[in-house]
Amino acid sequence: MNHGAKRHHRLPRRIVYVLLALIVIVVIGALIARRIYNEDLKPVSNNPSTKLVTINSGSSSGQIADLLASKHLIRSAWAFNLYIHSHELASGLQAGTYALSPSESTAEIARTLVKGKVSTDLVTILPGRRIDQVRADLINDGFSPQSVDNALKPSHYSDVQTLAYLPSGADLEGLLYPDSFAKTATTDPAQIVHESLDEMSKHLTPALQAAFAKEGLTTYQGIILASIIEQEVSTPADRAQAAQVFLTRLHSGATLGSDVTALYGAIKAGQPPSIKYDSPYNTLIHTGLPPTPISTVSNESLQAAAHPASTHWKYFVTGDNGKTYFSTTLQQHQADTQQYCHKLCGQ
Repeated sequence: MNHGAKRHHRLPRRIVYVLLALIVIVVIGALIARRIYNEDLKPVSNNPSTKLVTINSGSSSGQIADLLASKHLIRSAWAFNLYIHSHELASGLQAGTYALSPSESTAEIARTLVKGKVSTDLVTILPGRRIDQVRADLINDGFSPQSVDNALKPSHYSDVQTLAYLPSGADLEGLLYPDSFAKTATTDPAQIVHESLDEMSKHLTPALQAAFAKEGLTTYQGIILASIIEQEVSTPADRAQAAQVFLTRLHSGATLGSDVTALYGAIKAGQPPSIKYDSPYNTLIHTGLPPTPISTVSNESLQAAAHPASTHWKYFVTGDNGKTYFSTTLQQHQADTQQYCHKLCGQ
């Protein structure tokens, strides 16, 4: 007998199975928790309307999370808190009044709150932004909501040439030229708006207006068409072809068939975005141009509306990959839509 031999103790098989089961449960639980966390970081809805939220000085991240959840701007206060702390952003959250949207993700809202009222020497108006989005951007650049609302009143800018094209009762939708403008601690947002309108005047040259007229458009109608092109087509090179499609349909009396105008009409009415919402902006239903532009426009879109391509397309669809597919038959258009446009077309 070898008394020096070591005795190996094995765990009972039942205990091994229990431990393995516990490990599996923990792993599955972690995966489920991670999935729930990722889902809770997504936007609450696709409604892009904004809400004003005031973060008081000294508020903790937990209090901010609870406030955002109570305003239905985030899905979960727990997920917001975890995101803030895991990304070491808690100390960077800034007090102030913000314009936030339930269509923004937790990460986007967090970035806005961290950006806060930090002093900056530039204010940027982006292309393709609705007037309510420009308003939110200005508020989030540090201007008070009251000063922004006052700055967006057309009556303040009767001296600006751009306002000569504005129909009575219309707001500044589509007339603010997207660019970056200088800002100091004493800048009033009305100054930014004035400079943006002046910049639009410089782009609405006599040559551009003459080109609009050649296409049977007034200057304001040219801006409306340009705003639709801005929203519909992501690649500047394709915009002149899209303009040809829209102008062909417009002159033939057919509906423009633009999803983005229909969505804008729903949003403007305070409804969730839907192409089925019936409004004067729904060019899937109503012929002609919508009553107003639907966003800010770049010079590329203005030029496209004034100088459409010499093509003969009848349809187009922009795919989820950002590429625009043109066609001459409804059958090919439907095939392109089915193949390339799923997320954007709601398939």
